Amino acid sequence: MLFHTRNRCLYVFGGQRSKTYLNDFFSYDVDGDHVEIISDGTKKDSGMVPMTGFTQRATIDPELNEIHVLSGLSKDKDKREENACVYKNDQAVKENPSKALQEEEPCPRFAHQLVYDEMHKVHYLFGGNPGKSCSPKMRLDDFWSLKLCRPSKEYLLRHCRYLIRKYRFEEKAQSEPLNALKYLQNDLSLTVDHTDPDETKEFQLLPSALFKSSSDFIPLGFSDVDQTYAQRTQLFDTLVNFFPDSMTPPKGNLVDLITL
Repeated sequence: MLFHTRNRCLYVFGGQRSKTYLNDFFSYDVDGDHVEIISDGTKKDSGMVPMTGFTQRATIDPELNEIHVLSGLSKDKDKREENACVYKNDQAVKENPSKALQEEEPCPRFAHQLVYDEMHKVHYLFGGNPGKSCSPKMRLDDFWSLKLCRPSKEYLLRHCRYLIRKYRFEEKAQSEPLNALKYLQNDLSLTVDHTDPDETKEFQLLPSALFKSSSDFIPLGFSDVDQTYAQRTQLFDTLVNFFPDSMTPPKGNLVDLITL
């Protein structure tokens, strides 16, 4: 349960009712005495909200207008060895069930403490019970900090330009290698972060496309038109990931909307 001090709304997520664990999400306007259901916890919203679990912890940042939920220990016994997930209020920010990373990430737990430093935008996690059946009374005394980082608008704009110009270069390289080389030197190079070793290495490998024959670009059984369409569609699908759902085509299959 969290209180937004600016819009004066109380946010409630999940909980336990009798023997049932809930993962619904709703808000209550304390001034207007109004309840709004954000997610009813049904399967259709399963990708938008974290799984049910024990003693989930949540924080709110009124300045950024964001809520983060630490899912804690899963109520499903077969998933209790998976690492904890941190969910942002609009999408999953971090989820990694790999056991190999447990030394770098906190193990799943309940009865822990989670606090948020609004000034420095850092979460702090302390202690808890890992829920091990062989040692049910075990108590942890580890201390973790978590800072969620996101790319800047300037980075996203530059990266989108880089992807578009990279594809345009590859398309030019198939028919106009000389113009493609000039485009690589004068236009594409401007969108590359030359201080990034990985991006610089990728840029340095791009000229190899100038020495490929047309048949190297087109898979067996595809025509020039088919290959160009497939590549442009792939580029479009990559670019729409940087935009909100309200500005992109539906991600689901339209056939699923047909009632049989």
